[in-house]
This record gives sequence, structure tokens and C-alpha cells, in this order.
Amino acid sequence: MSLMRYLSTSSSTSSNFMVIFIITHMISTIGTTTKPPSTMNNILLPPTISTKLRTDPEAIKPASQDYGNIVNRNPIAVLYPTSVSDIATLTKFVYNNNVNSQTKLYVAAKGCGHSVRGQAMVGVSGSGVVVEMMSLRRWCGGGGGVVVDGRGFFADVSGEQMWIDVLHATLAHGLSPVSWTDYLHITVGGTLSNAGISGQTFRFGPQISNVYELDVVTGKGNLVTCSKRNNSELFYAVLGGLGQFGIITRARITLEPAPKRVKWVRLLYNDFSSFTRDQELLIAFNGREESNALDYLEGSLITNQGSLNNWRSSFFPKSHFKQITSLIKQHDILYSLEVAKNYDDHTIATVDKELNELLKGLSYVPGFKFGKDVSYVEFLDRVHNQELKLQSQGLWEVHHPWLNLFIPKSRIIDFDLGVFKGILLKRNITTGPVLVYPMNRNKWDDRMSAIIPDEETFYTVGFLHSSGFNYQDYDDQNKEILSFCDKNGIRVKQYLPHYTNKENWIKHFGSKWKNFLESKEKFDPEMILSPGQRIFQ
Repeated sequence: MSLMRYLSTSSSTSSNFMVIFIITHMISTIGTTTKPPSTMNNILLPPTISTKLRTDPEAIKPASQDYGNIVNRNPIAVLYPTSVSDIATLTKFVYNNNVNSQTKLYVAAKGCGHSVRGQAMVGVSGSGVVVEMMSLRRWCGGGGGVVVDGRGFFADVSGEQMWIDVLHATLAHGLSPVSWTDYLHITVGGTLSNAGISGQTFRFGPQISNVYELDVVTGKGNLVTCSKRNNSELFYAVLGGLGQFGIITRARITLEPAPKRVKWVRLLYNDFSSFTRDQELLIAFNGREESNALDYLEGSLITNQGSLNNWRSSFFPKSHFKQITSLIKQHDILYSLEVAKNYDDHTIATVDKELNELLKGLSYVPGFKFGKDVSYVEFLDRVHNQELKLQSQGLWEVHHPWLNLFIPKSRIIDFDLGVFKGILLKRNITTGPVLVYPMNRNKWDDRMSAIIPDEETFYTVGFLHSSGFNYQDYDDQNKEILSFCDKNGIRVKQYLPHYTNKENWIKHFGSKWKNFLESKEKFDPEMILSPGQRIFQ
């Protein structure tokens, strides 16, 4: 008898008793050679979720992989919830099991699996259950998990909803969130567990700074509503908390009137000092109500590796390829400054004047200013359009050994000399975008778990590599970059962090470690949640 048939039959005749969950059968069904501990042979499961657990290869395989395509860890089962109560029931079951057993189980919530180092997986193969959050999305009909407030101030969004669904659902009311990530086909719960950054962050803050309220399933299996005023300790801990304190099942997020179109401009620089100076000047205009502020700003590198137009966006006209290539040969590296200003029917007459005024006097290379006028949706969903092209060419599902860093403004010139002009040019293997753009610390809330440098202005640098069969060269480059920073006293902080020992995690959190640990002990005392982060396991 198959396990799922066994579970279904047992639960139907149990009259609310527990059914027996036979792990040894699960392991043989999965097809792994991992041997389960003998103390896990008989585990009692609540009948309300027993029929929603799957152990077949079609369920196990996607739950054991992520976008990075580097880490592979098989769960013992995958839960396909049909309600939030299913998640709470599973978590409470695992919590009670861990209290009463020396054999520990874990729970990992997985949305779109856009992590790159197994952060949304179980910590070790055969150690826990993955919750397939997208199952909830299917049950509520895609964007059905987005409810817009009648006054237009906020939207209640289920944690499993993708940001692209949030965009379309709110645009139907003429509204939109203000802070985004570059890629929208990832879940709300996933980005809020990290921070959620993009070119809007300098002005509107990260996505975690635009949340009013959360529903969270804690590590004890309790469903808790929290905000700045109610259960505030949990609220601040969960935002940027890497999934360590609870699973986000609902978020109330800020909305504002949506623009219709975007003036989108790229400027090319051959001097890093001018490039950073102009970026810092532009982000100084960052008030939410300032008409003379940009709505988006990101910078990136252009080297002789790869194509001028990469998967993040296709922008430069082919008529200028020869000139740009000549500049790259002359300077080795070019720096691209990408800015945008939104507009609608009320501002269409003034947007060009305002944008030109902002860009007046900048030190980009004369003649290398390129512009587009696109719809708001086209701009926000720009990466997905390139993704579809790469998928059609079989170039999307490869290894992605990414490295994302926050760097203090005071050391960004040193970073350019040692890393961009040093390590990257020496190794000459960089494929994929390299982002570099500044943010304002005053747009972040230090009570939240997210970690950023201490300086008022800091940069994010993202090495978004893609590789074929061998990603080790990129891993070695990442290690060399981190080693350079460590040896030269550049106090970087990893975004989407990946560490392999507790000491590095303590160093990462710094002064926040004590509060982080206390919150873990309070909201997930058996340390069952998000083991793939490898903070406590």
C-alpha cells in the first residue's frame, strides 16, 4: 500500500485520533539512501494534515532545490496546505514532537524558491518537512489573496502571493505599493523575511519599512497578529528575520496612487568617483512627497564579459554598441547609472522638465544618455520579460552563485579599487549583472532584524552570476572578495546572507545578536523554523 493511500485510509477511520506516519516508508518512497533515526519510525500526525502530505518524487524534487541550483536537500515530506490552519497544525505538531523527543524535526516554508544557498530547504536531508506555500495561492485563485482597503491606504496580502499578483490586484483600484524588488515573481513572505530592496529603497525604504501589520505562525504553532503597537516584539523580529521566528501568512502593506508610465534613463560613466558622487547627490532628494525626487535609482557595471544588454533589462540601442564597446576597451570597466521618474495624466506636462533638472550637471560621459518611455507595469516587470527569453533558450535553470553585500559609503572607493578593478578584472570570469547603488539608512527601522552598515549612506553590491556546470570559479571569486574586505577592514554585511558557522552569524548580527537570540528562544524555542539558514542548526 502506498504511503498516501495508507494515510488517507487511516485518517478516515481514526475518528479524530492520530494516524501513524511511518518515516521508513517515506524514505523508500522518496528514493533516498538517507537512513532515518530509529526513534523516528513512528510519529503521530493530526489527521487534518495527513492527507496533505506528499512524499512522491514529484513533490520532493522541487522542494529540495532552489534558484541557486547549488544546494540539494531532500525533506522527508512536503505539506500542501489548503489553509493557514494547516501550517499552524503542522508547526504545532513538530514543536510538540521536539519537546518530547530527542529526535528533532524541522519546518521550512518555501515560496518560489528564489534563494540561492538552500535557505528555504530543510537543514539536512531527511530532517524536516517543507511547506509548499504556493499551494495556498492555488487555493485562493492566484491574486485572490490580495484585498485592497476601501479607502486605498493599504492592502492585506497573503504571504504566499507573488508581488506581480499584488501589482495587478492593486492597479485595478488605481493603487500600488511603493517599494519593490527587481524581480516580482517571488512571494511577499519571502521578501519580507529578508528586507526587499531595489531602486526605490533610497526614497521609500525597503519593503519591510512599508508594512503595517502581519499574521505570523510562530515556531510554537500559534497564529499571531502583530504590528508596531500589538505584539511588537514579534513584528520587528519577523521583518528581515530570515524566517527564524515565524511563517508570514498575511501582510498589510502601504499603498499610494499608482502612476501610469515611467521615464527611464541610463547614463554611462568611465570614472567611479563621479559615478558614486552623482548617485549620492540624487538620493539626497528622497522625501516621499518631493516632486523633484527620482522614483528609482540603480547603478551597475559593464565589463567586456557578456553582452551589453543582460537579463536584468535590454536597454542600449544596437546603433551605439560599437561606441560603448570601444569605451569598455579603453577603460576596462564602465558604470551605468539607471534612473526613473514615474508620471500620470496630472504630471505628464512637467515630468520631462523635472527629470532634466535632476540630471543637469551630472558627470556622465557626454553623448551617452539613453532614454525610454514605458508603462509602469513594463518597467516593474522588466526582469521577467528577459527571464522568458532565457527560458526559451534553456539558459535560466543554471547555477547562480550570487553574492550580495552592503558596503559603507566611506569604503566604496576602496572596494572599487580592490574588487571591481582588482579581483574582477584579474579573474575575468564575471557573467551576469553586477549592481552597485546607494541607500539611506534613515529609511530603515533599526528595530527590525535586517542588518545594514552603521553609516548614514551605504551601498548594495550584487554579483548576480550565472554559470553552467562548474560554479566553483565563482564561489572562489566570492570568497576572495569577502577575504579582501576582511583583510582591509571593510565592514560589509551580507544581504541574503550565507554562513556556515555560528561565529560568523554572531559577527553578522553584531549588537543585534542578543535580541535575535532572545526572540528565537521566545517565538521558536525548539528552533524548528527555517533550518536552511543554518543559524542555529
